[in-house]
Amino acid sequence: MTDLNLLKVNKVFFIGIGGIGISAGAQLALARGMEVSGVNDEEGKTTELLKQKGIKIIYLKDFKNLPEADMYVFSDAWIYRGPEIIEAAKKTGKPVLSYFEFLGIISKEYKVIAIAGTHGKTTTTAMVAEILIDAGLDPTVVVGSFMKEFNSNFRKGNSPYLVVEADEYNRHFLNFNPFIGVVTNIEADHLDYYKDLADIENAFNQFVAQSENVIVNYTKYLRDLPKLSVPGLHNQVNAAAALAIADFLKVDKKKAKKSLAEFSGTWRRLEKRGETKNGTIIYDDYAHHPTEIKASIQVLRELYPPKQKIITIVFQPHLYSRTRALFDDFAKSFKGADRIFLLPIYFAREDPDPEVSSNRLAEAIIKNGEEAQSFPDFESAERAVLTLNLGPNDVLVTMGAGEAYKVADKVFGLTF
Repeated sequence: MTDLNLLKVNKVFFIGIGGIGISAGAQLALARGMEVSGVNDEEGKTTELLKQKGIKIIYLKDFKNLPEADMYVFSDAWIYRGPEIIEAAKKTGKPVLSYFEFLGIISKEYKVIAIAGTHGKTTTTAMVAEILIDAGLDPTVVVGSFMKEFNSNFRKGNSPYLVVEADEYNRHFLNFNPFIGVVTNIEADHLDYYKDLADIENAFNQFVAQSENVIVNYTKYLRDLPKLSVPGLHNQVNAAAALAIADFLKVDKKKAKKSLAEFSGTWRRLEKRGETKNGTIIYDDYAHHPTEIKASIQVLRELYPPKQKIITIVFQPHLYSRTRALFDDFAKSFKGADRIFLLPIYFAREDPDPEVSSNRLAEAIIKNGEEAQSFPDFESAERAVLTLNLGPNDVLVTMGAGEAYKVADKVFGLTF
């Protein structure tokens, strides 16, 4: 499928168009002059943006027949959420690609700067994008979150550069042959797909081999960092990677450091959503791996020491397979939080596993000395948050790659 001629593709239909990654792909297709439409299961921030750009979206409740198109592109999650739609697309005889296969084909027209790694991909990609934009290099950008600079996960540029977040799941990042390949870090994750850490490392080694230029060791740039607006050691490391890329591209160092100093983060990456009328500070965070959870809590405790604020975390584990594989690490990752509420596991792209549950994780967290409670559904968690009567001494953090943020939406509304 890599020899597909996109010039012959006028109409493309995206299956799962509201996903944070694939929605950027839909905008990229639109920017190329294609007629874009898609199906999604629900409305949200991404679908609202797509509709504003004139993209027609059919919601699953109204979906009847697969529209005609020259090409169909699907999100991984829809292999489970809507397999019958993907199968119907295959029966048309037209090209059917995963999102990253589609992105990989388009990327051949660019000098790709691909940011890979277990943690820090999104933030590093956004930092690099802002540096290049400020330096006048006018990149096209595809990132797995909304950048505050342009309130989108996509930016159309007019230069040869494409800055892209390269996901290692399912070896997706091997669809790229980057001009610059960046590896932020490597850790055990996505063990529903990979056999073990060695298997993950092999995939990253192949990514590195496919890259024309590679940036993997950039710690020397830590000493050149300006004072960052985003807190935490992990963000300093992300910024060092971005500075290394800027240096490689010969971006003026003062301009690069100024961009980093002004970088204010991205949507759902320890994002401060606001303050309630009672003075409770609300955050939302995408952390869904034990290492990420620890890093976020460490930052929160730097901002809000124990004697000043009570931190309540509403966490939704992401995937049965990840929860099972990293169970002991998850059980130890919440130290520093005062109270942990666990939502039901978000299964996304897999079948439920009866051997693992949020209830069992709560029990394990309690054994490690923390206060934890699990809930069978969102409604009961929302009621529990309400009964806390949170006030000015409280910080509430919704956390996870799924839909934990909806608890704050429901309890506090969108008034902040």
